Order: sequence, then C-alpha cells, then structure tokens
Amino acid sequence: MNEEQAALVEEQVRHALDLMRAEIEALKAQQRHDDELACHRLRALEAQAQDHEQRLRSATTGVTEFKVWSGLAAGGSGLMSLAALLRTFLGG
Repeated sequence: MNEEQAALVEEQVRHALDLMRAEIEALKAQQRHDDELACHRLRALEAQAQDHEQRLRSATTGVTEFKVWSGLAAGGSGLMSLAALLRTFLGG
C-alpha cells in the first residue's frame, strides 16, 4: 500500500467516524427531546390528577353539607309536626 492509498483510507475512516459522531449527537438530541416531552406529559397528568382530586373533595364536601342541612330541615319539620299534633290533642 502506498502513501496515497493510506491517506485515502485514513480520510475515509475519518469521514465514517465523523458520520457516526453526527448520528450519535442526533440520537442524543432526539433522546433529550423525547425526555422533555415525557416530563411535560407527566407534569400535565399530575396536574390533571390533582385537579380531579380537588374536584372530588369539593363535591364530597358539598354533598355532605347538603345532607346535613336537609337532615336538619327534615328533623325541624318533623319536630314542628309533632308539636302541632300534641297541640291539637291537648286542646291547644
């Protein structure tokens, strides 16, 4: 192998090495992009889950308050009916 052929092979190896480095850098960039996208999606899902949990807690609180007030109203109404009944029987 003469000097020109060795230089040509050396240049081809360097070119192949440069191509592989460029491909590795492109893969790294794609991997960083995919990682950022996955993190963004995860944060969005966590925010949605937290919002959903907050809505459920709010709905539960509302239902509980409604049950308490309706129970008090029904109890008060029943108490007033009982008072009216006693008043009627006792000649009120």
